[in-house]
Amino acid sequence: MRAVIQRVAEASVTVDSVVVGRIQRGFLVLLGVAEYDTQEEVIWIAGKIAGLRVFEDSEGMMNLALADVGGSVLLVSQFTLYGDCRKGRRPSFVEAARPEKANALYKSVAAELKGLGFPVETGTFQAHMDVRLLNDGPVTLLLDSRK
Repeated sequence: MRAVIQRVAEASVTVDSVVVGRIQRGFLVLLGVAEYDTQEEVIWIAGKIAGLRVFEDSEGMMNLALADVGGSVLLVSQFTLYGDCRKGRRPSFVEAARPEKANALYKSVAAELKGLGFPVETGTFQAHMDVRLLNDGPVTLLLDSRK
Protein backbone atom coordinates (compact mmCIF):
# COMPACT_ATOMS: atom_id res chain seq x y z
CA MET A 1 0.00 0.00 0.00
CA ARG A 2 1.29 3.43 -0.88
CA ALA A 3 0.23 6.82 0.36
CA VAL A 4 1.15 10.37 -0.47
CA ILE A 5 0.32 12.46 2.58
CA GLN A 6 0.04 16.21 2.35
CA ARG A 7 -0.41 18.41 5.39
CA VAL A 8 -3.16 20.83 4.43
CA ALA A 9 -4.91 23.89 5.74
CA GLU A 10 -7.91 22.73 3.70
CA ALA A 11 -8.73 20.27 0.93
CA SER A 12 -11.72 19.13 -1.09
CA VAL A 13 -12.77 16.63 -3.74
CA THR A 14 -15.36 17.42 -6.40
CA VAL A 15 -17.09 14.93 -8.71
CA ASP A 16 -19.36 16.20 -11.49
CA SER A 17 -19.38 19.71 -9.96
CA VAL A 18 -20.48 18.35 -6.55
CA VAL A 19 -18.18 18.51 -3.52
CA VAL A 20 -18.10 14.96 -2.14
CA GLY A 21 -15.47 15.50 0.55
CA ARG A 22 -14.03 18.53 2.33
CA ILE A 23 -11.77 19.05 5.33
CA GLN A 24 -10.03 21.87 7.07
CA ARG A 25 -6.70 21.32 8.86
CA GLY A 26 -5.31 17.83 8.51
CA PHE A 27 -4.07 15.42 5.86
CA LEU A 28 -4.96 14.88 2.24
CA VAL A 29 -4.03 11.23 1.67
CA LEU A 30 -3.74 9.83 -1.85
CA LEU A 31 -3.91 6.05 -1.39
CA GLY A 32 -2.77 3.33 -3.78
CA VAL A 33 -3.61 -0.32 -3.16
CA ALA A 34 -1.50 -3.18 -4.55
CA GLU A 35 -2.77 -6.60 -5.57
CA TYR A 36 -0.80 -8.21 -2.71
CA ASP A 37 -2.14 -5.87 0.02
CA THR A 38 -4.16 -7.26 2.93
CA GLN A 39 -5.82 -6.03 6.11
CA GLU A 40 -2.35 -6.04 7.68
CA GLU A 41 -1.32 -3.16 5.38
CA VAL A 42 -4.57 -1.36 6.18
CA ILE A 43 -3.79 -1.39 9.90
CA TRP A 44 -0.15 -0.42 9.35
CA ILE A 45 -0.84 2.54 7.07
CA ALA A 46 -3.73 3.88 9.17
CA GLY A 47 -1.52 3.70 12.26
CA LYS A 48 1.30 5.52 10.47
CA ILE A 49 -1.04 8.25 9.24
CA ALA A 50 -2.49 8.68 12.72
CA GLY A 51 0.90 8.81 14.40
CA LEU A 52 2.83 11.12 12.09
CA ARG A 53 4.14 14.06 14.09
CA VAL A 54 4.32 16.74 11.42
CA PHE A 55 2.35 19.60 12.94
CA GLU A 56 4.22 22.39 14.65
CA ASP A 57 4.16 22.86 18.41
CA SER A 58 4.41 26.22 20.19
CA GLU A 59 8.16 26.29 19.52
CA GLY A 60 7.80 25.70 15.79
CA MET A 61 9.00 22.08 15.93
CA MET A 62 7.16 19.26 14.15
CA ASN A 63 6.12 17.42 17.32
CA LEU A 64 2.34 17.20 17.07
CA ALA A 65 0.23 14.47 15.50
CA LEU A 66 -3.16 14.72 13.83
CA ALA A 67 -5.05 14.11 17.08
CA ASP A 68 -3.06 16.82 18.87
CA VAL A 69 -4.30 19.48 16.45
CA GLY A 70 -7.86 18.17 16.02
CA GLY A 71 -7.14 17.37 12.36
CA SER A 72 -9.16 15.48 9.78
CA VAL A 73 -8.31 13.20 6.85
CA LEU A 74 -9.44 13.47 3.25
CA LEU A 75 -8.75 10.02 1.76
CA VAL A 76 -8.62 9.73 -2.04
CA SER A 77 -8.09 6.50 -3.96
CA GLN A 78 -5.20 6.80 -6.42
CA PHE A 79 -4.29 3.63 -8.32
CA THR A 80 -1.72 5.56 -10.36
CA LEU A 81 0.62 5.43 -7.35
CA TYR A 82 1.39 1.94 -8.64
CA GLY A 83 2.25 3.15 -12.13
CA ASP A 84 5.62 1.70 -13.13
CA CYS A 85 7.38 4.12 -15.50
CA ARG A 86 10.74 2.38 -15.70
CA LYS A 87 10.20 1.05 -19.23
CA GLY A 88 8.74 2.86 -22.19
CA ARG A 89 6.62 5.97 -22.01
CA ARG A 90 3.33 4.53 -20.84
CA PRO A 91 3.02 3.47 -17.19
CA SER A 92 2.26 -0.14 -16.36
CA PHE A 93 -0.27 -0.72 -13.61
CA VAL A 94 0.15 -4.48 -13.16
CA GLU A 95 0.90 -4.10 -9.41
CA ALA A 96 -2.28 -2.12 -8.73
CA ALA A 97 -5.12 -4.07 -7.14
CA ARG A 98 -8.20 -4.87 -9.18
CA PRO A 99 -11.09 -2.46 -8.49
CA GLU A 100 -13.10 -4.76 -6.19
CA LYS A 101 -10.15 -5.47 -3.92
CA ALA A 102 -8.82 -1.91 -4.06
CA ASN A 103 -12.19 -0.43 -3.12
CA ALA A 104 -12.63 -2.83 -0.20
CA LEU A 105 -9.19 -2.03 1.24
CA TYR A 106 -9.64 1.70 0.56
CA LYS A 107 -12.88 1.59 2.57
CA SER A 108 -11.08 -0.39 5.27
CA VAL A 109 -8.44 2.33 5.63
CA ALA A 110 -11.19 4.94 6.00
CA ALA A 111 -12.95 2.78 8.61
CA GLU A 112 -9.70 2.16 10.49
CA LEU A 113 -8.95 5.89 10.66
CA LYS A 114 -12.50 6.59 11.82
CA GLY A 115 -12.09 3.86 14.44
CA LEU A 116 -8.99 5.68 15.68
CA GLY A 117 -11.20 8.72 16.27
CA PHE A 118 -10.48 10.88 13.24
CA PRO A 119 -13.03 12.67 11.08
CA VAL A 120 -12.60 11.15 7.60
CA GLU A 121 -13.94 12.36 4.28
CA THR A 122 -13.41 10.45 1.04
CA GLY A 123 -13.41 10.87 -2.68
CA THR A 124 -15.51 8.70 -4.98
CA PHE A 125 -13.86 5.44 -5.99
CA GLN A 126 -13.20 5.13 -9.76
CA ALA A 127 -14.62 8.59 -10.48
CA HIS A 128 -12.87 11.42 -12.24
CA MET A 129 -12.17 13.74 -9.32
CA ASP A 130 -11.02 17.32 -9.03
CA VAL A 131 -8.86 17.54 -5.91
CA ARG A 132 -8.11 20.94 -4.45
CA LEU A 133 -5.81 21.64 -1.55
CA LEU A 134 -4.07 24.41 0.29
CA ASN A 135 -0.81 22.71 1.24
CA ASP A 136 0.44 23.77 4.67
CA GLY A 137 4.21 24.07 4.61
CA PRO A 138 4.40 22.44 2.17
CA VAL A 139 4.75 19.13 3.97
CA THR A 140 4.45 16.07 1.72
CA LEU A 141 5.41 12.55 2.79
CA LEU A 142 5.46 9.16 1.10
CA LEU A 143 4.53 5.90 2.81
CA ASP A 144 4.98 2.43 1.35
CA SER A 145 4.03 -0.62 3.39
CA ARG A 146 6.72 -2.67 1.60
CA LYS A 147 9.59 -0.30 2.49
